[in-house]
Amino acid sequence: MAEGTRRRRRPRRREGEGGRRLHSAGVAVGVSVAALGLSLLLNAPGLHKSAHLQPDGWKRDVALAVTGPLERVSSTLLLDRPRRALKALLGRSDDDAIDTGVDLPAPDAGAPVATPAPAKPRVFTPRRPLRIWIAGDSLVVVPGESLLRAIADRPSLVPVAPIDGRIATGLERPDVFNWFRHVRETVRAQKPHAVVLLLGGNDDHGFMTGVPEGVELGSFGSGSWEREYRRRVRGIMETVVRSGAYLVWIGLPLARDAEQTRRFDTINAIVQSEAARRPAQVSYLDTYFFFAGPDGGYAQYVRDPSGRLVKVRADDGVHFERAAGDRIAEEVLRRLEERFRLREGTS
Repeated sequence: MAEGTRRRRRPRRREGEGGRRLHSAGVAVGVSVAALGLSLLLNAPGLHKSAHLQPDGWKRDVALAVTGPLERVSSTLLLDRPRRALKALLGRSDDDAIDTGVDLPAPDAGAPVATPAPAKPRVFTPRRPLRIWIAGDSLVVVPGESLLRAIADRPSLVPVAPIDGRIATGLERPDVFNWFRHVRETVRAQKPHAVVLLLGGNDDHGFMTGVPEGVELGSFGSGSWEREYRRRVRGIMETVVRSGAYLVWIGLPLARDAEQTRRFDTINAIVQSEAARRPAQVSYLDTYFFFAGPDGGYAQYVRDPSGRLVKVRADDGVHFERAAGDRIAEEVLRRLEERFRLREGTS
């Protein structure tokens, strides 16, 4: 065989080399698994809260079944302390707290709470303006912006804060955002004379957190569901009116989906009936027919007073466009002007 075509001899593998490689790979896998386990334990509180906030369903059930024991082990071994310390350092100590408290005023035992309107309406001027707070789920944002534009050149009305719109929140899930606590704290701190709320757009489901112990809820719209949701609506209204503020609660609109409209009807009926028990303190603003088409059903475009066709509903079939926001703001102002005397002069 020619010298140039000789086969190269494979180097001999040293004794034990293959075993060492397998051993090293095993150690690496073990270290990785241990690191992953430690990471899960260190972050168990956050993982458990994320699982808790998921929509109702089997995925949430599985996530809670896994993260619940993980959080307990983390707490027992004190492995949750570093995360707590870091959150406290960042001023976010409540990040991992799961708040399901439905903290409501003492019940009125079903007695009518209607009180007569004041003999003399309160007067507000630029020197002593009417303080207004606008809040709710994402549906309140566009009407809220319209209302802020409308009062921008009216010094007798001032907002106490920017629009307090909280996406994907409602009265069903205080663990996602606790409106009961937030409304109470805000009216105490900001002392508004008028509150504009729009809530319920995310509450058309049968699942609630913060249900009183021993209470079993049926499906959406069932008697037990309606009783609990009414209790929550009543509590929000009572929190506002007992602070001395006047409440304008904007109702849910027609939706493009007929089934969603029927669910919104259920929520609106509860809100409207509770507002009717407090006519001097709460005004329910029914938006149902503001944006209905010629047949009384959903319409994305309607004609304005001049006859011009304008877009009033967003492409998702639920949210408002600016023209709709302007119409709602106009009606809110009308309710406030009926309830109060607003003088733009200094006298």
